[in-house]
Amino acid sequence: MGSVSLKIGDGTARFRRTSVCSSAVNLLMLFSVVTTNLFALYAFSSHSQSQSSSHPLHHSNNISLVSQHLSLILREIDSSQRKLAQMEKQILGYESIDLSRPNIVPELKLFLHRHQLPLGKDSRTGITEMVSAVGHSCERSPDLLSQYMSYKVFDRCPDDWSLGQKLILRGCEPLPRRRCLAKTVAKQDLKPFPDSLWRPVSNKSVNWSGLGCKGFDCLKGKKIGSDCVGCFDLGTEKDRFVKVKGKNDFLVDDVLGLANGKIRIGFDVSGGSGTFAARMAERNVTVITNALNNGGPFSEFIAARGVFPLFLSLDHRFPFHDNVFDLVHGSSGLDVEGKPEKMEFLMFDLDRVLKPGGLFWLDNFYCASDVKKKELTRLIERFGYKKLKWVIGEKADGQVNLSAVLQKPVRV
Repeated sequence: MGSVSLKIGDGTARFRRTSVCSSAVNLLMLFSVVTTNLFALYAFSSHSQSQSSSHPLHHSNNISLVSQHLSLILREIDSSQRKLAQMEKQILGYESIDLSRPNIVPELKLFLHRHQLPLGKDSRTGITEMVSAVGHSCERSPDLLSQYMSYKVFDRCPDDWSLGQKLILRGCEPLPRRRCLAKTVAKQDLKPFPDSLWRPVSNKSVNWSGLGCKGFDCLKGKKIGSDCVGCFDLGTEKDRFVKVKGKNDFLVDDVLGLANGKIRIGFDVSGGSGTFAARMAERNVTVITNALNNGGPFSEFIAARGVFPLFLSLDHRFPFHDNVFDLVHGSSGLDVEGKPEKMEFLMFDLDRVLKPGGLFWLDNFYCASDVKKKELTRLIERFGYKKLKWVIGEKADGQVNLSAVLQKPVRV
């Protein structure tokens, strides 16, 4: 039996029985062509005989017969096209994850199994069955996915949140749901809001499994990514957005003043430990912070401060409706290595969730070269944003930091 190998990213997705499917497609196509030709030959023969006949009733019957044969040919062609399209989906693996693999665990099969709607077709949406959501890239990591879905139903989940995050970072997003109880921490030692914004977070409030450090003292002063240098040290973080350290730093009150008090809800995709959301919370602005636990317990730390964490990668389409946020805040974490189109997909989704007249705050975006700066500038200009603030800080080694506050235009 042969196989077809489709290169996807850095992995290879293999789909079995492709030789059988390919042969079936060829046979089906051959059958369709032969059948169509036979029907066409018969139709034209009947038509020729009708022309040689002088009886009006016989002529009418022949015309009706030809019409029936033509309708039959069209139905046969349409049916063959539908079968070919379905077989193509199965060959290319578009339909779903191959649940016939021996390493697919029963719980994953149960979750991905399609369920018919109890009352039949829904009149508004037109759907007839419910399909569970799971990332298409999960196909590339079936062993990890089966390991993630291996647990005792209605019991405690394995201590494997880091395994789920590994799947997310491989593009397996969204993850399938599970019927088990996630591990909890021994004690939630939380401070009341708003004191919690700047009080140290207790080590007991965090699940440290899967992380190199086992306490916040270990994380203080560490550089965890481009946007987190000692960001778990709230003594240092307390100066951010209220004290200027360089010309690329904007004060939070100055930015809010540009919107004349119309900032109510925002979305922070800069990463970090939630300090931007904390500053906004002090000013009665609700901000959702996008964060993964890469190298530190970012999600738990942000939540312990009393602000909203969103456990989602930047490759995922943001789960918000169009034109809902008054403010979007981003930093160097927006940078996506690779093709410029990757950055464009992200920026267009941020533009989608930002309302007309809303502010896009680009905060100390790091450009490793002049080419990167030109690419980013060209991309921003395509959106037609109004530049309220625009500062470029040159460095001695040629690297550039760009900070800007941009206002989204009204598009009709």
